[in-house]
Amino acid sequence: MPIARPAAAVSLEGFELRVLQLPLVSPFTTSFGTEAVREVIVARALTADGDGWGEIVTGEAPLYSSEYTQGAWDVALRFLAPALLERGRIAPEQVSAVLEPYKGHRMVKAGLELAVLDAALRAEGRSLAEYLGAVRDRVPSGVSVGIQRDPEALVDAVAGYLDDGYVRIKIKIKPGRDIDDTAAVREAFGGIPLQVDANSAYTLADVDTLAALDRFDLLLIEQPLQEDDIVDHAVLAKRLRTPVCLDESIVSAKAATDALALGSAAIINIKAGRVGGYLEALAIHDLCVGTGVPVWCGGMLETGIGRAANAALAALPGFTLPGDISASARFYTHDIVTEPAVIEDGHVRVPTGDGIGVEIDHDALDAVTVAREVVHRP
Repeated sequence: MPIARPAAAVSLEGFELRVLQLPLVSPFTTSFGTEAVREVIVARALTADGDGWGEIVTGEAPLYSSEYTQGAWDVALRFLAPALLERGRIAPEQVSAVLEPYKGHRMVKAGLELAVLDAALRAEGRSLAEYLGAVRDRVPSGVSVGIQRDPEALVDAVAGYLDDGYVRIKIKIKPGRDIDDTAAVREAFGGIPLQVDANSAYTLADVDTLAALDRFDLLLIEQPLQEDDIVDHAVLAKRLRTPVCLDESIVSAKAATDALALGSAAIINIKAGRVGGYLEALAIHDLCVGTGVPVWCGGMLETGIGRAANAALAALPGFTLPGDISASARFYTHDIVTEPAVIEDGHVRVPTGDGIGVEIDHDALDAVTVAREVVHRP
């Protein structure tokens, strides 16, 4: 379902970039490390038609992917923002083509694209949800639960999230913290919708352990092997009854096409930051709808900026599984938007205001800003 009506071009005058450091409500542990403070970059497109906001979802260290905050900061200021500003007047649909000569840095490209898109849609009085083709006004909310001290602590954490109303639980796993943790959650909560996320922590040598997860009737196992192990994922998928879902491996519509052709995945997690933007995310969605492959919207501990955009994306028809669009309070005591996402009957509302549909809390933004730069049009 291509964009029904493209957005009008805007006259770019500059970009304001900020590095934010937001304390998390509690430390978040995955197979690749623990975060207590979320470091992220927000991008503000300064245009003659009004401003727009985007989020560059890199972390402090290159652990989830090769991208990280300081690298993103450098490439955005030195190369990508100037390349867009040289164009002057630009439509959101042209951003990826302008930035295509610069290899990689998809999270930066996604954040800048979203800022331009937000500015353009605000100028037109259109919502991102309408622009993308959303068919729902709210989306089911799942929650991602980090690795806890022990299985008992994990059960306690999951109980709290179920009490909050989350309709699907995802638990992080790694070697040594997989079977017992999953068994404890299943035993405690019966047939709740449950999935596990390995964040590339295993190899084919662990196939017996991964196959042992089959008995827990999981929705899926997410990214069990390394991101470039597309062939190995196809081998693994034949050994498991649990559907394999790919996350880190899917960096573009081309990568998704290849993975599906090889049988490496039965489900795909779509993250706009990981694939280079919401328009590329839309292309992956359309591919999967055309091939009958379920998709869901993953999360990167976004602020209210990225969370609002993700809700709009997850409202598209192909997103048939609950995503990681949790309430802002799941991660942050004080978000940087005036109306943070909340859980209502297990769902998050899709913003309907202009652009991404949320407004910035400038005092809150200033309070967590640790670096700020503005690059202007030459």
